[in-house]
Amino acid sequence: MATTLLLLDLQRGRLVAPRPVPGAARLIRVAGELLERARAAGVAIVHVRHGGVEGDPDVPGTPGWELYHPIIEGEHVLDAPDADAFAGTDLAALLPPRSIVLTAGLVSDVRVRATVLAGLRQGYEMRLVQGAHAAYDGGGRSAGEIVTRVELELEAAGTKLVNPHGRLF
Repeated sequence: MATTLLLLDLQRGRLVAPRPVPGAARLIRVAGELLERARAAGVAIVHVRHGGVEGDPDVPGTPGWELYHPIIEGEHVLDAPDADAFAGTDLAALLPPRSIVLTAGLVSDVRVRATVLAGLRQGYEMRLVQGAHAAYDGGGRSAGEIVTRVELELEAAGTKLVNPHGRLF
C-alpha cells in the first residue's frame, strides 16, 4: 500500500527561540530522521505550513514561517488555512486513495488532531508517529498530558500509533 509522510507545521517559529514548543529539540531530531528515512525509501512527502497573523511566531514571509527542515525537489508544500490540513488545500489530491498517511508535527491538539481525524473520515489509514508530535502547555494540562490525551483519542478513533524507530516504510 502506498505511504505518504505528512509533516505538519514544522516551522522555525514554533521550534526555536523565543518560544519553542516543549520537547522541540527531540521533535526536530525525530522528524529529521523520519524525513531522511522517507527520502531514502522514495516515499512521497508533503509538508504543511501554517500562516499566522500579526503577533504569531509564524507570520508568512517571516523567518518563523519557514519550514525547519529543508525541502528537496519532488516534495510538496501546502499552506493550510484551517486546523484540518485537508480543508482548503490540495492535500487529498496528493494522496493515493485509501493509502497510508504517516503523520508527525505540530500542534498535537490542533492541526495534528484535526488532520488525522479528517483523514480517517476520508478513508485513509492514518498513522501517528509517537514522539514526533508536540503541544504547548494549556488548559491546566502539561504538554505531555496533552500529547498523551490526543494519542489516546486518535487511537480510539482508528489511528495506528507507531514507533519512530520501527519499520515505517
